[in-house]
Amino acid sequence: MTFGALGDIHGDFEAVRAIMTRHPEVPFWLCVGDVAANDGHYESPPAPLYWIKGNNEDFDFVRDQLQGRRLLANLHYLANGLAQQIGPLRVAGLGGTFAPTWYDKRPSDLPGARRMPRPGSPVRKLGAARDDKRRHFVRSEVEACKALRHVDVFLTHEAARPFLVTDEDGRRGRQGPRDAGKTPINEVLAAMRPRLHLFGHHHQFVARVAQGVTSICLDMVRQSYLLIDAGSFHYEKRDT
Repeated sequence: MTFGALGDIHGDFEAVRAIMTRHPEVPFWLCVGDVAANDGHYESPPAPLYWIKGNNEDFDFVRDQLQGRRLLANLHYLANGLAQQIGPLRVAGLGGTFAPTWYDKRPSDLPGARRMPRPGSPVRKLGAARDDKRRHFVRSEVEACKALRHVDVFLTHEAARPFLVTDEDGRRGRQGPRDAGKTPINEVLAAMRPRLHLFGHHHQFVARVAQGVTSICLDMVRQSYLLIDAGSFHYEKRDT
């Protein structure tokens, strides 16, 4: 059996539909977060899509998924720190980004956006996401992931260390590459030992090994996607 993996969607549901229609034999797809469009819009995909949160979501929509509200056909949210059986695979996720100042909070203590633009603004939800602390993961969720065993695929939005990126515009005042990976992801990989780690956020395809685990950063969905054999975990990268 072959399953599919998608990188950050950022509202490009047209690309998602095209990919899934091209592969009707694929029973389900996994996504590493940043699903929402700039206005916070989500759509029902043609085939089952299991996703974790990124840092650009409508976090009220994410909350509602956990509470069984505003559910969309074929769009299945995976909560942090839990494992779910999806077909023959045991899949776990740790969505969101790392922020040291919020890491030791409880998930329920992460505040929503302080400011909300006027309803109807084309960037209403994206603006909220940038100020919404619910975009982060916390220590308790990391510890829950570290306790999981027999996981086939681990989905995160952040990368494990080292993951070198370059600030081309110098916004951070740095010269040369910097390590954008996050140590909690390494800690989970070392403890969980999944068969495969998939992540996004950086919008570039990179395949490597982290803590002895195959770790793949996915392109944005408009660029490429993966088809993965559920037995051997051999993967094939396809251009969108």
